[in-house]
Amino acid sequence: MGNELRLDRFLADMGKGTRSEIRDAVRKGCVSVNGETERRPEQKIRPGADLVELDGRPVTYVRTEYYMLNKPAGVITATRDGRRRTVLDLIGEKQRKDLVPAGRLDIDTEGLLLITNDGALIHRLLSPKKHVDKVYFARCQGRVPEDAVKTFAEGIVLPDGLHCLPAVLEIAEYGDGCTDVRLTVREGKFHQVKRMMEAVGCPVVYLKRLSMGPLVLDPALAPGEYRTLTENELELLRTL
Repeated sequence: MGNELRLDRFLADMGKGTRSEIRDAVRKGCVSVNGETERRPEQKIRPGADLVELDGRPVTYVRTEYYMLNKPAGVITATRDGRRRTVLDLIGEKQRKDLVPAGRLDIDTEGLLLITNDGALIHRLLSPKKHVDKVYFARCQGRVPEDAVKTFAEGIVLPDGLHCLPAVLEIAEYGDGCTDVRLTVREGKFHQVKRMMEAVGCPVVYLKRLSMGPLVLDPALAPGEYRTLTENELELLRTL
């Protein structure tokens, strides 16, 4: 059956240990299926139909997970790191072990980050062919020149020769020695927003991603907080 999984794979997917640790647990009689002790790691399981228990506790199988995270500064966009906290470390409720961030934000950048194991969705969000809009709020040093709006709309060429796709720059507010802007880009080159603002003489001092395509950061999420996506948000993402 196409929906069946090996027992050790079932438990490994749910983060219950490495394959070898799980095989040992199964052979020691720590796992039951439908109330009967199962000692064969290769036993086929029907997720959603068979009751699997590990040490007497039911294990629910989840095929896909979707989390919206308001990434805080100081946390790296990675699945694991030996020295620093990662965005995956912030998702305390995660069940699957194969979750990854959709794209990346610099360590000092805050804002919207989607974390999921839906590889097809990640591909649609990040594919250069899709040109999914990404909207950022940036506070920049100095006074952003008004002609930068036209320059960005035409597709700015950075000092290193990188040709950027046309972008939408909105000057939100001029402050004391700084400018708040909203920038919509349709690609995700390395440090792109920072490089674009530096190119017009206004380095970024604070950066926050507000949206990716139809997915908008929930204003109720403080930095470091997360929630699962709503059905409506998932439906919107499926239209990409």
